[in-house]
Amino acid sequence: MAAPSSDRRRKQPGPRDERKSRTRRGLLDAALARLSGEQSFSSLSLREVTKDAGVVPAAFYRHFPTMEALGMSLVEESFATLRGLMREVRSEPLPTTHLIRQSVDTFLEYVLEHELHFRFIAKERYGGSSTMRMAIRQEIRLFTSELATDLARMPRLATVSSADLQLISSLVVQTIIAASELALDARPDDASELPRIADEAERKLQIILLGAAVWRSDQSR
Repeated sequence: MAAPSSDRRRKQPGPRDERKSRTRRGLLDAALARLSGEQSFSSLSLREVTKDAGVVPAAFYRHFPTMEALGMSLVEESFATLRGLMREVRSEPLPTTHLIRQSVDTFLEYVLEHELHFRFIAKERYGGSSTMRMAIRQEIRLFTSELATDLARMPRLATVSSADLQLISSLVVQTIIAASELALDARPDDASELPRIADEAERKLQIILLGAAVWRSDQSR
């Protein structure tokens, strides 16, 4: 008797898997919708989320062990795709000024396309539970470290120490996060506000990177 082929042995997603995926997505989206206003994640109840998602409370535990685990998933998915996008931008062989502007535009465009995620991040970054705040800080640290690795490859920054590259990257990331929070609060009836936010962020980043290019790490001692 012939052995089953690898294609037959490989489990294909079925209707049950698709339903499970849809339910999980529904729970995440229901939480985000609730958090789009003034409500904080710490005040969000499991019953509210399951009611809005159209499932019974017991079904929640098939996807998340706790509400905190759901929150952690929201944090992770908010940053994961964004890091990939920014890596793609930084890999393109553009002049520095063009790269800065493209990075700003890419970041702000992504934030606005995922407005609910980033309103959640902005709110929980300072006012959420300690676990949520730590998770967000960890994502920002990872974002910062990846940028520092990229900056280390630039010949003009060859004399800058790893520790100082981390500081420079932190300044860059904090600048772009501040711009994203301003973009989320931009008035939709003012067409000039978003370009103004992007222009200001670009100028700040140019100042940071121009200063970094002439910095010598032994100056800090």
